[in-house]
Amino acid sequence: MMRIAILAALLAALWLAGCAEEAPPGETAGFAGLGQEAGEFAQAHEGIRLSFPEDHAAHPDYRIEWWYLTANLEDERGEPLGLQWTLFRQALTPPDERPEPAPWAADQLWMAHMAVSRGETHRVAERFARSHSGQDDGQAGAVAEPFRAWIDHWQLATRVDTSDEPGDTFTELQLTARQDDEYGGFGYDLALAAEGPLVLHGVGGFSQKSADGQGSMYYSQPFWRVEGEVTLDGETRAVSGRGWLDREWSSQLLGPEQQGWDWFSLHLESGHKLMAFQLRGGGADGGDYRSGTWIDPEGEPTALAPDEIGMTPLATQRVAGREVPTRWRLEIPRAGLDMIVEAPHAERWMDTSVAYWEGEVIARDAESGDNLGIGYLEMTGY
Repeated sequence: MMRIAILAALLAALWLAGCAEEAPPGETAGFAGLGQEAGEFAQAHEGIRLSFPEDHAAHPDYRIEWWYLTANLEDERGEPLGLQWTLFRQALTPPDERPEPAPWAADQLWMAHMAVSRGETHRVAERFARSHSGQDDGQAGAVAEPFRAWIDHWQLATRVDTSDEPGDTFTELQLTARQDDEYGGFGYDLALAAEGPLVLHGVGGFSQKSADGQGSMYYSQPFWRVEGEVTLDGETRAVSGRGWLDREWSSQLLGPEQQGWDWFSLHLESGHKLMAFQLRGGGADGGDYRSGTWIDPEGEPTALAPDEIGMTPLATQRVAGREVPTRWRLEIPRAGLDMIVEAPHAERWMDTSVAYWEGEVIARDAESGDNLGIGYLEMTGY
């Protein structure tokens, strides 16, 4: 156990070192170092054509990448639950400097987060691993066909059987993860079925993140129907609901002055979906940079320009020693939306190596108070 603890601490240090290299004097490197210059890594830019199923797999030539799933669920009693499962990859060396494959050679570092939330209860776990970019069967990784993304026994993998005929192995997935803890353990075993298409954000999948042009390749599957079991504090309940999976990869996600972001994903009662974010700093006038995607019930996306999104914090709560905005006004005039988006429970701090807030939210009409939908909010840099 001691060797495992030492390895975990070493990997955490490597991750933080890779994410937070020293910036030039008088200049920051963005939240968690995501504003570093791309150097010799591949760079995301407009004009790259996404290709599936290949882009469901890892992109080791880029410095950073993630597979990010959140879900709004209810148990058989009608009680709401939230969950998160995220697999992060970071390249340790540029493509031209990779070591040759060998038992202890590694050029990719992996980190995974899982969380289960119900009421005031919020359980969080974190794992680390390493791999060589030429491996597809190591301790952690992500492959396209058949789709599988994993770290140890935590995995998101296809349920599609292609032994008789070819099929899209990303349309039906199984999410399994379990963590023992002092409260009796938590985790989930869930079936995901896509009820709509993949959605490309920005311009053909390139999502700009600052006025200077930094950004990521970014697509989502926001149409997951989720069913299965969730365990919390040793008690297992049947659940069902809706999920949202984000995929992003980049080598310089932010501008160097951008120190955090506020990101919303909403499932609206009308059948529409909304993704909207603001990066604090990096706007054309020195203010915040905003972007988003309005998605119709059939999955057709409409890119939202910075001036088409209103995002105003209305109230904060003290969480983990920080003042975190948990009540927002979100305005999308193009869609006729003026909403109050609020976290019913503030205690959703992810106390992980790179800490952030991630939790369930409820959207209501700003004037009438009518319920409009549910979703998730992520906030970093607070």
